[in-house]
This record gives sequence, structure tokens and C-alpha cells, in this order.
Amino acid sequence: MGGFFGVASKKDCVLELFYGVDYHSHLGTRRGGMAVYGAGGFNRAIHNIENSPFRTKFERDVEELQGNLGIGCISDYEPQPLLLQSHLGSFAITTVGKINNQEQILKKAYQDGRTHFLEMSGGQINATELIGSLICRKETIAEGIRYVQELVDGSMTVLIMTKEGIYAARDLHGRTPVVIGKKEDAYCVSFENFAYLNLGYEHYKELGPGEIVYITPESVETLVEPQYSKMKICSFLWVYYGYPTSSYEGVNVEEMRYRCGSMLAKRDGDSVHPDIVAGVPDSGLAHAIGYANESGIPYARPFIKYTPTWPRSFMPTNQSQRDLIARMKLIPVQALIENKKLLLIDDSIVRGTQLRETTEFLYRSGAKEVHVRPACPPLLYGCKYLNFSRSKSEMELITRRVIREREGENCSEEVLEEYTNPDTCRYAQMIEEIRRLQNFTTLRYHRLDDLLASIGLEPCRVCTYCFDGKE
Repeated sequence: MGGFFGVASKKDCVLELFYGVDYHSHLGTRRGGMAVYGAGGFNRAIHNIENSPFRTKFERDVEELQGNLGIGCISDYEPQPLLLQSHLGSFAITTVGKINNQEQILKKAYQDGRTHFLEMSGGQINATELIGSLICRKETIAEGIRYVQELVDGSMTVLIMTKEGIYAARDLHGRTPVVIGKKEDAYCVSFENFAYLNLGYEHYKELGPGEIVYITPESVETLVEPQYSKMKICSFLWVYYGYPTSSYEGVNVEEMRYRCGSMLAKRDGDSVHPDIVAGVPDSGLAHAIGYANESGIPYARPFIKYTPTWPRSFMPTNQSQRDLIARMKLIPVQALIENKKLLLIDDSIVRGTQLRETTEFLYRSGAKEVHVRPACPPLLYGCKYLNFSRSKSEMELITRRVIREREGENCSEEVLEEYTNPDTCRYAQMIEEIRRLQNFTTLRYHRLDDLLASIGLEPCRVCTYCFDGKE
């Protein structure tokens, strides 16, 4: 995924920028960066944060950087922000999104006379550099951003800092958020709307789909109006990515997760009788609280996440190393597990590896039953719009592996659609096979209609592609 933060202030903004970016550390795993503009011109710092938190890596930079304008990011892959020079002047740029048609865009760039891009490890180019070059094809930065929004297949949200101010643009379909905060003599722009509250800002506005604004210390000017008819905000922001204190389109993450857990409990009714309800730390906890509140079954924490040295389960790029860390950081509370029937809520089941191992460790710790309730529907499609996971193929999804075993290699879209419908036999058979493979006592996924009701927005404004394949 990735997150960003920017500040336009009449005073030095480096400390606020530092803390604002740090508040986005839950959204990225690879690199962090900050760029500022002040009396000394543009300055930038980028560090690898795979094995050390953003705050630790950038503490020295805070002392050295100075400026009243700044943008920064937590990046899941590319080093950024980048500093570029062009006919539009010098600027810093950072992006969040996914480009599905990158090869076609590159081919056209070479045909149009662009001779080269810097190559990163693994032979990839920096997507943010590509976006910057596309913006520079137009006569103004706003026109360039609009050009990018229309050209990119996927999603692209952009922050650009010039010598005078900051351009902020939400992706064309509003799949990810952009919010503005305000205080005396300053404005800020953020991915997460909680990131600026402790810095003294109050909510000013949330950008709409495709909206482009220009931010200075004195004002926020809308350059391109939002297109709310195109809204398709990612439903997984509420299920998993979002920090509990965040809100998107006016819907708080923590409250949504309570509603989600409540609906899971209502669907279960009197069909199961666990002794306790538990959530997989951290994103399953609020869902579990909602389930416990609705059902009256006690909420408990039968395992505790050891966070001092393992804050992220998917920090390393190697999958086997991530699985090992996931095991190491969950420490069982034997007294809450032995001879107990547990109902466990996780945000989702992707590959199935980690949850299966968690279940096995609960059995080894003496659990009598382990009932599992994922807080979203089965994932059948790899996300086309955000870097949701590092899966290289949809066949890494446990659902698709089960379907392939049942239907063969060439499963039609019509058959796949049956597997997304909780009222079909194929869906029920898929769920039973996953339950058997994972060794759960029972398994019930959140239904898509219940998920949408938990969020509370009009269904047409929410992206559910990873669950139903519908764009």
C-alpha cells in the first residue's frame, strides 16, 4: 500500500512532517522518505525501513532538514519522494497506487522520445519517476496530473511539492483517501485523517474522486472538481488496512469493525457455543469485540502479540521469513486456551498459511475447538488497484487453489461467479474444503452484503473487486 503526509506552513514544518509521516508506518514496509523546501532549496532524505522503524531512521534528518513546505511517505516498494527538474520547474513527487498498464506507458514514452529511466534492483523502474515524466508532458502540473489520472489503468494518488506550494490529487475513482487539515498559519495533507490531530490540526476537507487541490500556508484552492459518480473506495481499508482511529468518507474504522463482528454473530445465531471470542492481533480485535458484544460470549485474548521487536508480520520480503515472524510474535496464554472452545476472528484469509499455523498452535496449547470467522468474504481475485499483497498469482489464494482442484485449470467466469455467491452449492463446498484443509472446527466468512452494510456507504461507491471480480 503506502501512505503520505505533507505540510505547507509559514513556519518550519520539518518536525510536523516527521511525525505526520511516522503515523503512516502501518501502511508500508520497505522505505520512508521526506522532502522539504526552504531557504536552502530542496532537500530530501530516503531510508530503508524494513528492519528499523521510520522514527529511528529519520531522527537525525529532523535535525538537519529545514523548510516551510514538505512532503513525505511510507512506501511499500519505490524509493520516494523523488526530486525532478523539468520545463515545469523543480518539484518533489510521491505517489500511492498501482499501474497495470506500465509496459504500454513505457513503450509510448520511448516512442515519444523519452530515452531512459533509472532502473531499480530487479530490473524495475521507479513508478513515481514514470508518473513524474508523464506529468511533465503537459503545460501545467494540474493538467499533467489529470493526464496521469486518465492514462493509468489501476489507481494513482499524487502529492507534488513546488517552491510555492503542494499539489494533492486523489485517484480518479477515490480508491484511497486524501484529507486536508487546517490550523493557524498552516495546512496539511494526509492519507490517514487521524495523523494530524495530535499536531494541532483540525479537519478541513476530504478530497473527492479525481479532485486536485493546490495548498499553500494561506489557502487550499480546488483546481479540478471531484467526480463523485466515479467513486469506488477500497472496502479493504476498513477491513484491514485502516488504523482504528481513521475514518474514510465519514465512516470510522473501529466502529465499522464492531458492526462487522456484530453481523457475524447474528449470522451464527445459536449454531455455535464457544467459551470465548478472540481476535487475531491487531486487525481482528475490533471485529471480535463486535461479535462478543452482540452474542454475549466473553471476549478474551488467548494470545498476545509481542510487538517490541516484531511490529509487522509481513515486514520481510521473503514469505517463509514472514511466516516465521508471524509465529514468533503470537504468544499463547495457556490458561485461556486449555480445554476451551474458541471462536477466532481474523481480518481475512489470503494464502491460509499463517491462520492454519495459529490454529495448530491453539490445538497444541490445549484448545478443544477452534471456530474461525474471517471478517470479509472469500478473496477470489487479486487486487488490480492497490498493492494489497505480494501475491504473484491468484493461485496463491487458498480459494483459487481449492477451486482449481475442483474445476480444473480453466474455470470459466460463470463458474467463478457461483463461488462468490454464498447461496450456491459451489460456495458451500469451497468453504467446507477450506475448513477441512485449515483444520477449523467450523468456518463462516462474512457475507458481501453484510460487509457493505457494515461500511454503510452506497454499494455502488465501494470497490469489492477482490471478492466478486466486479469493477
